[in-house]
Amino acid sequence: MEKILSFESLGLSSKSLEAIKAKGFEIPTPIQSEVIPLLLDGRTNIVAQSKTGTGKTAAFALPLIEQIHESTREERRKVQALILTPTRELAVQVSEELSSIRGPHQVSVFPIYGGQSFDKQIKKIKQGLDIIVGTPGRVIDLINRGILKLEGVRSLILDEADEMLNMGFLEQVEEILQHTDPSRQMLLFSATMPPRILQLIKKYMGEYKMVGKSSKDLTSDLTVQIYFEVKAYDRTEVLCRIIDVEDEFYGLVFCRTKIEANDLATALQNRGYDAEALHGDISQQQREIILKKFRNRVLTILVATDVAARGIDVSDLTHVINYSLPQNPEAYIHRIGRTGRAGKQGKAITFVTPSEYQRLNFIKRMAKAPLSKGPIPRREDVLLAQKKRIIEGISKHLADEDLKVFADLAKKLQEKNKECTPDLLLAATLKSAYSEQLLKYGSGGGSGVGGRFDKFATTEAHVEREESAGVDDKGTCRLFVALGKKDGLTKRDLITNIKSQVKIETSRIREIEIYDTYSFITVSFKEAEMILDAYKRLSKGRARPLIEHASNKKDRK
Repeated sequence: MEKILSFESLGLSSKSLEAIKAKGFEIPTPIQSEVIPLLLDGRTNIVAQSKTGTGKTAAFALPLIEQIHESTREERRKVQALILTPTRELAVQVSEELSSIRGPHQVSVFPIYGGQSFDKQIKKIKQGLDIIVGTPGRVIDLINRGILKLEGVRSLILDEADEMLNMGFLEQVEEILQHTDPSRQMLLFSATMPPRILQLIKKYMGEYKMVGKSSKDLTSDLTVQIYFEVKAYDRTEVLCRIIDVEDEFYGLVFCRTKIEANDLATALQNRGYDAEALHGDISQQQREIILKKFRNRVLTILVATDVAARGIDVSDLTHVINYSLPQNPEAYIHRIGRTGRAGKQGKAITFVTPSEYQRLNFIKRMAKAPLSKGPIPRREDVLLAQKKRIIEGISKHLADEDLKVFADLAKKLQEKNKECTPDLLLAATLKSAYSEQLLKYGSGGGSGVGGRFDKFATTEAHVEREESAGVDDKGTCRLFVALGKKDGLTKRDLITNIKSQVKIETSRIREIEIYDTYSFITVSFKEAEMILDAYKRLSKGRARPLIEHASNKKDRK
């Protein structure tokens, strides 16, 4: 089908065009160009293969609103459209999008999902709703209570059908479909088309039109897809380098388990990054707080599991990081589909350990993903990027009107240090403001530059590794030990104990302080993570690990 380049040519009414203009939409996306005319005819069933972030909500919202607005008074006494989503977050997002795009049309929309008050939902349904956006479980509950009647539904939309399959909702979806009129119009959106989804289509949709991209095209052309070969214990350091080398980082970091997500978020917070974890143990209230902070960019890094990330629709992500390799090609497609949107290029970076290459190649082949091996940022690369940001940041203030206060301070500083040159004074000022940021990767000029990854060539064609050096010899971490003098602990005992669990040189354990009931040590970031991992495993069944981050304890030194 030829792409249509204006909303006016899609057959939408003037009121809808006004609403589109108010939203700031200029030209339809490919999926909108294909879906809107088909939905407007009210008869064609549609299967749309399209990933999140392609404008699919507006593709079905605009025709739905027009059809309902034009319906008779008798028809509007019943629910006319039902939109099923896999998660409550997506239900709320879709409902809000419908409400924002209806413009002058008098159309009522409401989300129903588990965790929300039944009484509130029942009251809304009895008052009369045109469009319900709901999760399968709560929709079934309301049907079984005799509250929700679907015989008047003329449009049924399944959003992210493959995610409903992954979450085990497809049987509930089939039950809901059986409560609707078979003559209703149906639209199914899915990023992938596994056999179970195809069976559902065949059973309930009859004749339909297939639109959108085929599976081989589902990984966005606007997403640069690369992978880094890393050791499992080096992933945090590599992630930090990726974050630090970029001019802007606003991304999702995917972990396999909630424990891994918590540990990584904590490690990032300890290094000063604005990060939070999102997983299945997070309460709904806390989840909404975290997501609000992330959408408002109070947080710039969200560490999430696949299950917890379902339903998150955040625009303008610069990066998706597969900290843990996805389990299957479908998960890979869903993960990276969250970047490279709205004409903006994004990056999808996948960490792979040597033992995971077979699974990576399977994902690459099945997802038709143009994955290429990339060079891990070297310390000097990060250092140059940080210096550039510092220079640009300071240069922006040269035209500020309130510089007089600081100019007076600069003058006093020069008067107090007359023997110093302006260059030396400026260097001291920069050190005072940025020493922690710069010294993390070495001060430049070759010192402090090296490490396991710093021998990577700048092109994919030539990659060498140096196995001897550590990953991060500059950044340090303070650790708390839950033993002290009263336990008979000595510095020698502590070092011996740690070395029995982790391969580490004695000289790398520094600033050892033994108090009556607790102790402290300082090690590099990399070694801290190795020690914490070892003692976490060793402390299974204990109330707390023997060694923890000192940031969570009171360091009385």
